[in-house]
Amino acid sequence: MSVPASQMWTTATYVLKHKLKGHKRYPLVLMLEPLFRCNLACAGCGKIQYPAHVLKRQLTPEECFKAADECGAPTVAIPGGEPLMHPQIGEIVEGLVARRKYIYLCTNALLLEEKLHLFKPSKYLSFSVHVDGEREHHDFSVCREGGYDLAIHGIKAALARGFRVTTNTTLFDGADPNSVRRFFDEMMDVGVESMMLSPGYSYDKAPDQQHFLGRARTRRLFRAILANRKRSWRFNMSPLFGEFLMGLRNFSCTPWGMPTYNVFGWQKPCYLLQDGYADTFAELMAETEWASYGTESGNPKCANCMVHSGYEASAVDYGFGSWKGFFAMAKAAVFSRYNDEYAEALLNEPAKPVHSSNPLVKIEGVESGQA
Repeated sequence: MSVPASQMWTTATYVLKHKLKGHKRYPLVLMLEPLFRCNLACAGCGKIQYPAHVLKRQLTPEECFKAADECGAPTVAIPGGEPLMHPQIGEIVEGLVARRKYIYLCTNALLLEEKLHLFKPSKYLSFSVHVDGEREHHDFSVCREGGYDLAIHGIKAALARGFRVTTNTTLFDGADPNSVRRFFDEMMDVGVESMMLSPGYSYDKAPDQQHFLGRARTRRLFRAILANRKRSWRFNMSPLFGEFLMGLRNFSCTPWGMPTYNVFGWQKPCYLLQDGYADTFAELMAETEWASYGTESGNPKCANCMVHSGYEASAVDYGFGSWKGFFAMAKAAVFSRYNDEYAEALLNEPAKPVHSSNPLVKIEGVESGQA
């Protein structure tokens, strides 16, 4: 099973309560960013490009708890930056666990082993480790040689202590589907609970703007990766979101499904775009011009986005929105191999060489513990 039964039940009943009340917009996952500082400088990330005075800021535990209480979502993802660099991250997680929130603490795992003593194993806590593929591809993606080995070491240390561990993987143009599929085997062999996938989003501030995927290439890549799959692979995402990535379904973006709270407040409209901030969650929901976002809006910033934080909630909402959606979700969960001759043929195509062409393969001066 990809997630504990209790978590599945909590999420299902939460969604159904909102559907029965006729709510069209409701949060599914709170994206809680306690800080932007990081000990990596990934070329595809725009989060660490803030000036130094912003990178020094961080949320207090009380601010984190208030945001979780305001939002009310059953799940809290804690990205960053690198959350393990927050001096009170243990207190933040403890307070959220006390509120019975299911937490995905997103980390590159460079500090994971030395920080494990701050946490207690719990069904409510999972370390979501950022691993972007096999060793060579991951090190290229995070612009640090040896990053993969450090991440795997951290994963094994957490598993040995009894913690839940999942992975999150972002794929960019040029990803080799055969390599990604081998990576799935590696993660299952390591013993992670499940894996989450997403195409990259073209942050305006990201140093590398060359390798973000368009929608057509996203569908082609994920069709090659996710069709003809092994039953041993376990994914921590809605099976309907997987079908969306493969081009088998079309969903509209629901940016309110994963609202973001960080040092600036409630971010409009989503985790990926910054079009202003609200002081309260109620203000975010009431005053954001939601029709201005998503592919149907014509907003060029949304044109190629198929990211998890915009569409996972869409898939979950569809799955519980009608009997048709529920049966589609159940079918996708049971019949998950997706036999596809065309996708198999795609695996025989040569991968686009990006490792030798990207000038940002090496970024000097980025060491563990430095912003």
